[in-house]
Amino acid sequence: MSDRIAFRLTKMLRFCADTFFAKRYGHRAVILETVAGVPGMVAGMLRHMRSLRRMEDDNGWIRTLLDEAENERMHLMTFIEIAKPSWFERLLILLAQGFFFSGFLLLYIISAKTAHRLVGYFEEEAVYSYSCYLQEVDSGALDNIPAPQVAIDYWQLPADARLRDVIIVVRADEAGHRDVNHDFANQLANN
Repeated sequence: MSDRIAFRLTKMLRFCADTFFAKRYGHRAVILETVAGVPGMVAGMLRHMRSLRRMEDDNGWIRTLLDEAENERMHLMTFIEIAKPSWFERLLILLAQGFFFSGFLLLYIISAKTAHRLVGYFEEEAVYSYSCYLQEVDSGALDNIPAPQVAIDYWQLPADARLRDVIIVVRADEAGHRDVNHDFANQLANN
């Protein structure tokens, strides 16, 4: 039941993103990456506190979750350089982040399994969105602009890297986050 709720919530939010952003993939990425940076930090913090309370090892979950949060932050820093969000979009970022932080914190406290499943589904949608973004660049509908320096430095891309290269590495990151979160949800379901 909780997996179905997570799936339906993801599809509802996907519909909202599609309606609001349409094919403005750079702007969509800015908003979505703002929210995507929240789960790893919230889950990492809660797992950290649990580990301290119980005085037991966390089996690497904390580091994995915090690394995920940092990786999502770097996605955001990259797409801010690409999309140059307006003051309105920056306001949306603050609102989305505040709302999502509170909701995800509550969800993780109630059901960590559902929270990880939700993130797994979010990441599946991110992979799909970045695949669509890549198609738009490959078709010539969007310019294959030079990659921002922050992306070149973070992913150690060639100095002449382009937007296409950035989308490919970000999409691969999202696929990895998808797999990790579905695995965490499966581990919690089996406990």
